[in-house]
Amino acid sequence: MFTRVGASAFKKDLTNTIIFCEALDNPQHKFKSIHVAGTNGKGSTSHMLAAVLQAQGYKTGLYTSPHLKDFRERIRINGKMISKAEVVSFVKNQQSLIEKVEPSFFEVTVALAFDHFAKHQVDIAIIEVGLGGRLDSTNIIQPEISVITNISLDHTNMLGNTIEEIAGEKAGIIKKQTPVVIGETQEKSAQVFISKADEMKAPIIFADNVLSAKDFKIKNSKLSLSVYENDQIKYKNLISDLTGIYQHKNILTVLETIEVLNGNTNFKVSVQNVFNGLKQVKKLTGLQGRWQILGKNPLIICDTGHNEAGIAEVIKNINQTKFEKLHIVFGMVKDKDISKVLSIMPKNATYYFCKPDLERALDAAELMEQASPLNLIGEKYNSVIEAKETAVKSASPNDLVFIGGSTFVVAEAI
Repeated sequence: MFTRVGASAFKKDLTNTIIFCEALDNPQHKFKSIHVAGTNGKGSTSHMLAAVLQAQGYKTGLYTSPHLKDFRERIRINGKMISKAEVVSFVKNQQSLIEKVEPSFFEVTVALAFDHFAKHQVDIAIIEVGLGGRLDSTNIIQPEISVITNISLDHTNMLGNTIEEIAGEKAGIIKKQTPVVIGETQEKSAQVFISKADEMKAPIIFADNVLSAKDFKIKNSKLSLSVYENDQIKYKNLISDLTGIYQHKNILTVLETIEVLNGNTNFKVSVQNVFNGLKQVKKLTGLQGRWQILGKNPLIICDTGHNEAGIAEVIKNINQTKFEKLHIVFGMVKDKDISKVLSIMPKNATYYFCKPDLERALDAAELMEQASPLNLIGEKYNSVIEAKETAVKSASPNDLVFIGGSTFVVAEAI
């Protein structure tokens, strides 16, 4: 419901999740986990961590949200989605509990994921936070490591209007004496995390204070970079199949998390399997929608970046891509900071405004109206598919068609 309608379906409370999981004999305590929060990059980071652990041979659970095409994408073991039969059986068996507790869609899904991972005896599960952290349903786990990627203004109507307030919500996943890895050092959020870590006596590490990425190249649809620690090379020519330049931040977060995992737990990951995992994240985990190429001649690329910080990274990628003309298929949901996102969008493009098929989406005519004073010129279309097809037909072989603005636009385009 939150996905469809937004804030009115959001529950700021762990009570339902606790009651539900107690009735299931607390499956969340039956497997090891890594908890991942953040405004942008938490999905990519979660999938990369899962890929590396899979490459090492661990039976790895992965819980993420939202899904793009199939609900079952949210719950995977070694990249394989939960079966339809297992989803049906869980709901059927828990129907009276669901009617009694009246949990949200997300709360049931979290309980289903935890139950699935416990039953299948995963070695470790990567658990991505849905929204915020402190009061997110996933926050009943006791992870080996907590990971926070970055903080920017998003979901301000629920998490707070300042970076510090939002950081406070994300910091809620920091647990007693449990290491926490922060992906990006940001002036306004760093102290919030340090204070919370001190309070919880949790060792804290800022990945970008320890590691740096250099020598970026994109070749044959792969991102190549080298990673340094204190100016000494640590990973030379690391290859990733996630080609967004912005992924270097997430890669540093993943590498530092693996370092902490190796040093503080019984899990061990070799350098070779870091290389093996990062090289095939999509294949190992099924990740889609991150600077994903959907077609060539014209080049068609989609990305799920959907707030100001996420879109800014996408634009950096667009600027580093060779093309003659730029066509942008674009739609958004109502509860984003639309004016800020539109203000940074490229002006040298033809726009195809559209509305993804959900109540929360912004009407295409309204989006076009808001874009017009900013010299973002284009037409409105009745659906994402119509906008995409028109853009592709209008484009020459050397043009770029970019599709984005919302996870839901990307889902429909894929």
